[in-house]
Amino acid sequence: MLDRSGSVALVSGASRGIGASIARKLVEDGWRVSLGARQPETLGKTLEAGSNVLHARYDAEETGSDAAWVEETLDRWGRIDALVNNAGVVLPFTVEDDDETNLDRTLEINVKAPLRLARLCLPYLRQVDAGRIINISSLSGKRVKNDNVAYAMSKHAVVAMTHALRKAGWEDGVRASVICPSFVSTDLTATVTKVAQEDMTSPHDLAELVGTVLQLPNQANVAELIVNCRCEDHY
Repeated sequence: MLDRSGSVALVSGASRGIGASIARKLVEDGWRVSLGARQPETLGKTLEAGSNVLHARYDAEETGSDAAWVEETLDRWGRIDALVNNAGVVLPFTVEDDDETNLDRTLEINVKAPLRLARLCLPYLRQVDAGRIINISSLSGKRVKNDNVAYAMSKHAVVAMTHALRKAGWEDGVRASVICPSFVSTDLTATVTKVAQEDMTSPHDLAELVGTVLQLPNQANVAELIVNCRCEDHY
């Protein structure tokens, strides 16, 4: 396992849920963490800003927001060792909807925004010999179980993007992994009734898995990690 003390990670969507749990786990493991959120003033609920924690504004739909966040992180610590693309949305859209506004927003936030962040971080990840990209997808990125085609399309795209990033950075020590959980107990699943909240994967446990993947050496890269809270088909 790698010693990640002093390494620098960017975590998007870090103000709540999965992103907040991942940020806390990385700080526990000795990382310096740059937290990105549309409303950075809310990030104090995740972790107080300090020598190992940076609060930054990041809006996946705002041009230039990503570059400004990367530059702010580099100005603070001078390096980037990992990117955790966690920010995302769930907006309703079916194959029969003729208003594609939610489809466009879903693809912009869930696919294009993390790709842009990865592209911005890649040159710096290549410099550290053990750069890492973690993309949080979903089990909806492996199969289609409901009529929200926009969400499923976006999460399938995240899986494909992760494999493309693995190929792009492999020779320079960059390893990309995609995490595909089923239901996770967050405010986004608060209205779900098919699975009780106590039976869903906890954000803390998912963060533990992310922390482990980030500590694995280059010779033990996990390309895809499927996380179940119940027994179900993956394809």
